[in-house]
Amino acid sequence: MSDTPKIEVTRRGFLKGAGLTAATTVIESASALAREAKEAVEGDRSVGPNALPVKLHVNGQEHTVIIEPRYTLAETLRENLGLTGTKVVCDRGSCSACTIWLDGTPALACMTLAIDVAGRKITTIEGLSHGDHMHPVQAAFVKHDAMQCGFCTPGMVMSCAALLERNPDPQLADVKHAVSGNLCRCGTYPKVFAATLDVARQRKQATGLLTLDAAKEA
Repeated sequence: MSDTPKIEVTRRGFLKGAGLTAATTVIESASALAREAKEAVEGDRSVGPNALPVKLHVNGQEHTVIIEPRYTLAETLRENLGLTGTKVVCDRGSCSACTIWLDGTPALACMTLAIDVAGRKITTIEGLSHGDHMHPVQAAFVKHDAMQCGFCTPGMVMSCAALLERNPDPQLADVKHAVSGNLCRCGTYPKVFAATLDVARQRKQATGLLTLDAAKEA
């Protein structure tokens, strides 16, 4: 016979052991949650409510502004940098008058916190022109009288110029889609469409002429 001592497990002992095991599991889980919570607090990068320095890359230049975290990009551009071309009309993201570009993509400045775009490339309506030389879309808006009160014009120009950057040969439907979020209370949409398509035609013709000249020289 084996000399191994026989281990007797009573009902009370079993329940007691199970209780200790469960308690240990709960304690370990609670400890893990506590560690995660501590790490989350220590790694929290929340800022505010006091103002802090924020570096913004706007129209090819670096600017350091002292703003509160609640400041929108539209407020910061207008009030801190004096770039009033970005209009604030509805201030709730429904009219797109405040359209700017973030890394070349249209975005609403009134719905964007300035601290969230630090380090990104911001382009405003002022950044489209080169000195006294207007962007082709701006010039076409003047040519086709595509503005009246002017409040929606900067946002419209930014949306149309962005369209031509990604699609140099748009159709009317493309232009309509590009400005579908831009609200013009004066109703100058047909002239906006005409101006944008005019720029596309001019660029296409210029490209065709350049290609023809290159072929002749070859």
